[in-house]
Amino acid sequence: MAAITTHVLDTSTGRPGAGVAVELEVFSAGGWEPVGAGLTDEQGRLSDLLPEGAEPMAGTYRMRFDTGAYFGQRGLEAFFPAVTVEFTLREPGEHHHVPLLLSPFGYSTYRGS
Repeated sequence: MAAITTHVLDTSTGRPGAGVAVELEVFSAGGWEPVGAGLTDEQGRLSDLLPEGAEPMAGTYRMRFDTGAYFGQRGLEAFFPAVTVEFTLREPGEHHHVPLLLSPFGYSTYRGS
């Protein structure tokens, strides 16, 4: 089944980023439209950002990670209060995994599998 997933790793602690709020939007003629949201689990994973039974379509998507709230709950101030990652989905039938490596002062991402 096609899915859009993510995994947050907190590189400042070497642990999964549990409890990070993530929103998924798709770009359409009217602008950005929400298509899914969730919280990362104890392993820092969000297994599918699409509603049950929904299939992704080709297009431009973006994930917004609420990093400010995540670090704030740990008593830390984050330089980036949110991280937004835009990506183009060309093959809707494939699994699309977008991990986020995160610290209070930086982040990195890539297309995973």
